[in-house]
Amino acid sequence: MIVEAIENYGLSKKEYKKTLFSKIGIVGCGKEGSMIATLAATNAMEVVFLEPTEEKIQNAYVRIEKSLDNRIENWGLTESEKRAILSRITGSVSYNAFKDCEFVIESIRYDDNTGERSTDLRKEVFLNLERVLPEDAIIASNTSTPVITELATELKFKERCIGMHVMSNVPEARILEIVKSLYTSEEVYQKVCQFAHLMKHEIILVAESSGLVSMRLFFVMLNEACGMLMEGISTVEDIDKVMKSGFGNKQGVFRTADQMGIEKIVKLMENMYNEFGAVKYKPSPILMRLYRGKQFGISRGKGFYTYDEKGKIVK
Repeated sequence: MIVEAIENYGLSKKEYKKTLFSKIGIVGCGKEGSMIATLAATNAMEVVFLEPTEEKIQNAYVRIEKSLDNRIENWGLTESEKRAILSRITGSVSYNAFKDCEFVIESIRYDDNTGERSTDLRKEVFLNLERVLPEDAIIASNTSTPVITELATELKFKERCIGMHVMSNVPEARILEIVKSLYTSEEVYQKVCQFAHLMKHEIILVAESSGLVSMRLFFVMLNEACGMLMEGISTVEDIDKVMKSGFGNKQGVFRTADQMGIEKIVKLMENMYNEFGAVKYKPSPILMRLYRGKQFGISRGKGFYTYDEKGKIVK
């Protein structure tokens, strides 16, 4: 008797085509990288992230799990959904883990003390990615600074590079700013637009310009709010109340600044002031005082507000 596997017959055999962005990679899983990983995994994508040490990988897992637990506490997630999301996220210390990724996002951390991100280090990341990725894989940088053309310049396949900015400081914000470099192909742009749709984010196409749209608007608003503090017009709490109750801003300008990190804000504003020469982007004396005192916001427990270990306002 001849026995053949039933899978050889058309009625039961199926060809499963790999869907676009079924697996993505992230270089750097700090606050921003963790948020992107969580969003992607929530939307059924497999995620692999890179960190230099096993300790930092474990720290990233803790950060991601903490964010999911917060959603559970607010009835936005179930325990079974949490387990499913975590099962899709894997950490690695090797670039080889990205070999079968269609899309890799560079999201290395800002320096904890200076608030700066090294362009040279990001160039090194892009070169390392090109060595392991297939030619048609997309390489993106998650950033609000205009360096994507510079990062792409040294690569062989420059057209695969693109800039993007996920607004990690306001988790409810469903906006993805997308920045084309001088080399970015239309095909790559359209694919990243598909990624935004899969993440349930609206697309904002922005020219390569420091601060993009989001940060240029926010920093001017923050400086004006600091000006009112200096003039004694109102308090931190009441200015935030006006923003929340009067304009529908969920956190308020000062709470958002503390979440973003004063060290990051100051450096980004200084870069914009140097580039545009506009006084509206020069960091307020209040911001500089917080920066010099290393009162960076939630990460240090003190900024415009004082925070407990869970990031809740206590004063």
